[in-house]
Amino acid sequence: MESGGKELEAEIRPLKKEAEVVAGERAEIGAAKKAGRLSRWRTAAFFLSLFLCLTVVFAFSFIIPCPVRPISQRAWRRVYADAATYKFLEVQDVDQDRVQDILFAFKASDSSYNNSTNRSCFGEGFTSPCAFIAAISGTNGSTLWEEPVAQDLQLMDCSFEYDNSQGCLVVGELASLAVIDLKTGKTVWRVRTSLRANSTVLSPLLKVPDVNGDGVSDLLVFVATGEEIQSGFYSGNSGDRIGSGGSLHLPGRIGHLMHTTKAGAYYVLFYTANALYGYSLRKLYTMAAGSDDHGGTGLKEDPRWETVIDSSTHYVPLLSSGEIRYLMKVPGRSGTDILLVRSTTLELLDGQRLGSLWTTDVVPHIQSEPVLGSYDADEIDIVIESRVSPNRKKILIVEGSSGNIRWDLVLLSGTGTPAPATLATADHRSLFLFWGDYQPGDNRTGSEGAPQNLYLFHPSFHNVLLWMTNSTEAIVAFEAVLFERSRHACYVLLTGPQTNSSPGLVVLSKQKLKEDMASSQVIWLNQLAQDTDQNIRDRFLRMRYRSPW
Repeated sequence: MESGGKELEAEIRPLKKEAEVVAGERAEIGAAKKAGRLSRWRTAAFFLSLFLCLTVVFAFSFIIPCPVRPISQRAWRRVYADAATYKFLEVQDVDQDRVQDILFAFKASDSSYNNSTNRSCFGEGFTSPCAFIAAISGTNGSTLWEEPVAQDLQLMDCSFEYDNSQGCLVVGELASLAVIDLKTGKTVWRVRTSLRANSTVLSPLLKVPDVNGDGVSDLLVFVATGEEIQSGFYSGNSGDRIGSGGSLHLPGRIGHLMHTTKAGAYYVLFYTANALYGYSLRKLYTMAAGSDDHGGTGLKEDPRWETVIDSSTHYVPLLSSGEIRYLMKVPGRSGTDILLVRSTTLELLDGQRLGSLWTTDVVPHIQSEPVLGSYDADEIDIVIESRVSPNRKKILIVEGSSGNIRWDLVLLSGTGTPAPATLATADHRSLFLFWGDYQPGDNRTGSEGAPQNLYLFHPSFHNVLLWMTNSTEAIVAFEAVLFERSRHACYVLLTGPQTNSSPGLVVLSKQKLKEDMASSQVIWLNQLAQDTDQNIRDRFLRMRYRSPW
């Protein structure tokens, strides 16, 4: 029996193995079929995704039209006959075509754009001649709008924002204050500031946080009457006066600047020839409102500034001495700093604690407000003009972090030449543009009224100048502009008689830099050429730019 059971078990085991093999083969066949079905689904999903992608690409490429990019002319020129101009020139994108446009002001009997009643002096309630503001297209020089805005013009600032729109703040004769819509040129509101006779509105107008709670930024206006300065807050939404105003006694006041600390406190710095004074916006509002109740204004003071500023005289102690000429803000590593420009000295003040960071002597006299640029990559440097003699000046590039002089050049120059300008380049440095007359050697002489030449300098060619063009006309305003984002580098000139002279031809012109670069003359400052002139021109022509906006 026992041997029979073993034989039976031996006969059964092969059958089990065969059954297991058959079951395994069936499982493999099922898995293969399932994998085949999955593979077909994956293939179908791939081709469906590819079809959808191609459909989207086709739609965006052929069906949905691409926005038409405006074609900018390389140069244009606008002429206004029997007119005089103001020293105001601003750059904004007026028509929202992603190309910068030009805003400027002139005085004339009638509009050069349209002589209909609503664009005449008489149509706006002014006598002829009156002040016009014109918005000129950056693409081709055509007139976008041109409107009479005041009997005469004291100030213009086209960077004011109101109710999700942008406008030009205009101060006219008899201290009228108005906002002009940037897109249309139409007057949004106009008010009289109720100032005393012989008063002068001081530049700049200050755009301050919303203090009356209507959701629109407001204005702080200073007006000088003799030695007394009146301050007044005005609604940015309607122009209505906020409070009764305050009074400051600052004999010899030259200018003012508003600064914001990292703590979010606003301060107004006033400077005279020999002193600097500081007032918090909170204090100025208290004076204007006649109450210490600030409600929801959110105005506050910075304890570090309050420690430095004398509480009774508002005097700010300074390290250097000499006649103060300008005050300007300079971006720093830990916030915005303040540059104090004296006649022969530069002093940089820490914008957070008002302490002196460095001072630099500049001999003999600084003649124009400095501009900012970058000699080294990602550094903020200061470009100044120093008057060497009646017909000679020196261009200096001063390192913003230390006050050291990085580069300088002596030029022949008469009075009234435009200040330098800069354009940011793609290598995080700057292209420097300045006017004068370069003559090598020590026996350099110049004469009043001589042609002024425009030169280019870039730090990558520290011993090279490009002589671009010259002008024999009286240059009222000069700007270097990137008309399109990171491209289309140009310069804009406004020439002609100013409003204190007899009327004549006023000319506004734009010139693309590359056009002048191609025909420019290469000047070797050390008289030792290290490359061919054409190679230098080609490298300037290949230069790319960076937009600050």
